[in-house]
Amino acid sequence: MADAKIIPFDPFDEDRPRGGASRAARGRDAPAARPVTALPGRSAAAPGDGRAQGAGGAAPGDGASRGAGAAHRAGRGPAGGPAPGAGSGAGAGSGAGAGSGAEGGADGPGREDGWDRRLAAGLAFLRRRITGAYEVDEFGFDEELTDQVLMSLLRPLFDTYFRVEVRGVENIPAEGGALVVANHSGTVPLDALMMQVAVHDHHPAGRHLRLLAADLVFMLPVVSELARKAGHTLACTEDAERLLGRGEVVGVMPEGFKGIGKPFGERYKLQRFGRGGFVSTALRTRAPIVPCSIVGAEETYPMVGNAKTLARLLGLPYFPLTPTFPWLGPLGALPLPTKWTIEFGEPIPTDGYAPEAAEDPMLMFNLTDQVRERIQHTLYALLVRRRSVFF
Repeated sequence: MADAKIIPFDPFDEDRPRGGASRAARGRDAPAARPVTALPGRSAAAPGDGRAQGAGGAAPGDGASRGAGAAHRAGRGPAGGPAPGAGSGAGAGSGAGAGSGAEGGADGPGREDGWDRRLAAGLAFLRRRITGAYEVDEFGFDEELTDQVLMSLLRPLFDTYFRVEVRGVENIPAEGGALVVANHSGTVPLDALMMQVAVHDHHPAGRHLRLLAADLVFMLPVVSELARKAGHTLACTEDAERLLGRGEVVGVMPEGFKGIGKPFGERYKLQRFGRGGFVSTALRTRAPIVPCSIVGAEETYPMVGNAKTLARLLGLPYFPLTPTFPWLGPLGALPLPTKWTIEFGEPIPTDGYAPEAAEDPMLMFNLTDQVRERIQHTLYALLVRRRSVFF
């Protein structure tokens, strides 16, 4: 009796063979399924039932895939159309598993097509770079590399790390030349790069900002090549006039090393704007001057000291000492995640002056002071409205 097995008896399945051998034979020579007629007063699938019964009378413990398949068959009419009362999607009896499967099947090809297009575009880009089938202008600006690679590398810093808020970018004209004049700060010139991303990503016309950089930038081995590719050029009158004459947006930071290398105690206090050379360039090319104020860069590397002896040995304008650098080594070179705001002010027109106005020192001094005062006033206003350095 210990080895006895109880075989359930189904009175509605008279033809079911007994024993393992009979079951194997049934798998080979199974008789044709008999049609099942619904009992009077009952339908093949009860309304609202999550598992529609199929021809074999599916038990409540059946899997989701069997229930979904039975429901799908129950929801079809004789002519292949939806039966009356059948719900949308896989039918009235379709479960959650069937619905999610249908959605995954619908979205899968679209995602695959998107990845295929990205892969094809990436391979085409690499092929052009390897074969040299790309264009650069006379200054070395590589627009494709800037759009596809350099901006993509800077964008996480702009959007996520510094969370830059951009205001008034529409003050830069949609076409034609313009000279953007901004304050310079932060020990490391990240503010210039963030201003370039702001113009590229937020201007309605998606314009490129051609920055005027110091000689030191083009003396560094890797930085020099990347700066040329990004559209930067030497901060000289000749290059600035050529770019403005071609209708480019040119960016300049007249404070230079005096602004970016000033101690933390003098933060947001503008240094002298040179001799007004940028105003003379704008007057000659009749390009509007767009003042730009940047808040947040001063606190990324708080410069509390300057190792002047070490700076002279390395040929640098200054060697910054911050609360983290060089004490923490490479970790101290990470900028603090401050909250930035970049505001572009209303343009100052220059096309109303006579051509010889560029030689008038008093006019250049007045326009230079006007631009400087407007940037300084905007900086103070932004600092008053700022809630926190980091938020």
